[in-house]
Amino acid sequence: MPVAAASPRAAYVHVPFCRHRCGYCDFAVVAGRDDLVDRYLGAMRQELGRLPAPLDLETLYVGGGTPSHLGAEGLRRLWGAFAGRLVPVAGAEVTIEANPADVDRALVAAAVECGVNRVSLGSQSLSADTLAALDRDHSPDQVRRAVDLLRGAGLAVNLDVMTAAPGQTLAAVGHDLDDFLALAPQHLSVYCLTWERGTRFRGLLNRGVLQQADEDLERQMFEGAIDRLEAGGFEHYEVSNFALPGHRCRHNEGYWDCRPWEAFGPGAARFDGRTRITNHRSPFTWMRRVEAGLDPAADHDRMTAEGAARERIVVGLRRRDGIVRGPFRAATGMEIDALLGEKLLEWVGNGWATDDGLRVGLTRSGLLLSDSLWEGVLGGGRGGGGKG
Repeated sequence: MPVAAASPRAAYVHVPFCRHRCGYCDFAVVAGRDDLVDRYLGAMRQELGRLPAPLDLETLYVGGGTPSHLGAEGLRRLWGAFAGRLVPVAGAEVTIEANPADVDRALVAAAVECGVNRVSLGSQSLSADTLAALDRDHSPDQVRRAVDLLRGAGLAVNLDVMTAAPGQTLAAVGHDLDDFLALAPQHLSVYCLTWERGTRFRGLLNRGVLQQADEDLERQMFEGAIDRLEAGGFEHYEVSNFALPGHRCRHNEGYWDCRPWEAFGPGAARFDGRTRITNHRSPFTWMRRVEAGLDPAADHDRMTAEGAARERIVVGLRRRDGIVRGPFRAATGMEIDALLGEKLLEWVGNGWATDDGLRVGLTRSGLLLSDSLWEGVLGGGRGGGGKG
């Protein structure tokens, strides 16, 4: 029988404010509406009020949007809303996302005062040309200064790295990675630019104003990133994530382990091990519903036991550690072989996966085309989903 879901020991909080919406962004954000911050903080206090008791947390992740856009005093006010509700335990990992342009001594001091010990910096590149192509509003020097201030305060730093930007060359990606390594972060997240529907970049792509990198170049960029970062001492522990030993993102590992987590704010999704409940993406709709005492959820994705097991396969195989059969069986009550059937033999035969009888994992080739492997894996076992 599967193990019963434990109470959440992780929480995500979404801060929707940005100074500038980048052309590729499809997140639940609002730009240039700082007049809404007070209202947002009030609604956050109200939504947190649904917790029946304080939540002891091993990880707390405050993302966005741009949490650092709140500034030092805004960050303190946000943590004031958490008081008595979200309670990081001793040794907890507490992360905020930040724009390099926002990071100054006052913000760093406020973050430390609030108990933050890890900052994920939306750096994307250390090339002025690439930052301009990505429609970012910070400079390479601001990234370097932000890292110096954060490291000087003893905070762990993740740097986001973007590849396949418009006009970006393979050599430019290599130079970027060398420059990022020189900053000595503990963690890097490497993402290929995606052209999401509804974004300004997608519209420009459709009109032929921007061009997407071809698949071969994207692959070369990503394989080059793996080689450079591993040679620099980083562990490639998930498709997009690299960490020095002891510095994996514990919050994200909870997601990939399918542990339950809580979430608050517009577009935030919480999970109890079987059902994912997602709030309205619109900050305005989320605030109106919370203020009126209504459920801010827009969607309830209720998975069957089989559906939850299949999702565990997908998120588990994104990790280089792969899936160990015994714990998978204990968590789901099912066998990975029965769920994958001949797919697993096909993957191993094609060199996309390894299987030693105890553990199943993807090879580098498998990781590079993993999104195309999931067809059919998630096909069964979902049910009861609906708008809330």
